Amino acid sequence: MSSGPGLRAGASLPDAKARELSLQRYRIRAAGYDDTCGPTWPIRERTVAAMHLQPGQCVLDVGCGTGLSLGLLRAAVGATGRIYAFDQSPEMLELARARVAREGWSNVVLLHAPAHEVHLPERVDALFFHYTHDILRSVPAIDAMLACARPGAAVAIAGVKYFPWWLAPLNPWVYLKNRDYNGAPGGLRSPWDLIAPRLEHWRMTPVQFGMGYIGTGRAPASDTITSGTIARQ
Repeated sequence: MSSGPGLRAGASLPDAKARELSLQRYRIRAAGYDDTCGPTWPIRERTVAAMHLQPGQCVLDVGCGTGLSLGLLRAAVGATGRIYAFDQSPEMLELARARVAREGWSNVVLLHAPAHEVHLPERVDALFFHYTHDILRSVPAIDAMLACARPGAAVAIAGVKYFPWWLAPLNPWVYLKNRDYNGAPGGLRSPWDLIAPRLEHWRMTPVQFGMGYIGTGRAPASDTITSGTIARQ
C-alpha cells in the first residue's frame, strides 16, 4: 500500500517476530474490530481530551487502526489543523482510508508503516497512543514517535495493564486478552515504563477497575531526544 503525501518509510523492525504475530492477529480481527471497541470508547474520549488540543494544531495518531479516533481528533484540531496517522496492518488501514474518504477529511494524512519507520514532513503538537501496546514495548518505535514530536508536545496514552493486587487472580485473563491482539503481550505491570522516563510531567490514572490506564505527559522541552537505549545505561 502506498504512503500518504509527504510521508516515507525506512528501516526494518528489530522485533520482527512480534510484528508478524500482530499482523496475523489484526488480519483476522480487522473486519469486526470496530464492534469490539464500545466498552473503551469513554477512555478514547478522555485520552483525546487530555491532550487539550487546539484548532490549527497537528497531532499524530499512533497505530491508528481502523481510524476510530480520527473523528475525535479532527473535532479537536478543526479543519485548519492536521492529523497524521499510521498503522502497520494493511487490513486495518484500508478501513481507516475508507473512513477518511467517506467523511471527506482532507486534512488527515495516512501512512502504511510500522512505528519505527514513520517520518513526518513536520513535527507535531501531540502524540496520541490508544491501545498501542506493542509500540510502547519497542524502544525503536518510541524513539521514532518522540522524534516526530515538537519540544513540549502533549502525549496521551491509553492501554491495558494488570489489575491491582486485590484482583490479581484475574491477571491471567488480562494477559490472554492482550495476547489476542499483540505480538509482545508482556510488560503488563507497567506498560508505560519505557516511555514514561523520557517524558516530562508523567501521570498515570487507572481506569476500568485498574485493568486499564490513561497516561499523560509531555515530550522533553529541549530539542535533544535521548534514545531509550542510552537512557537505560
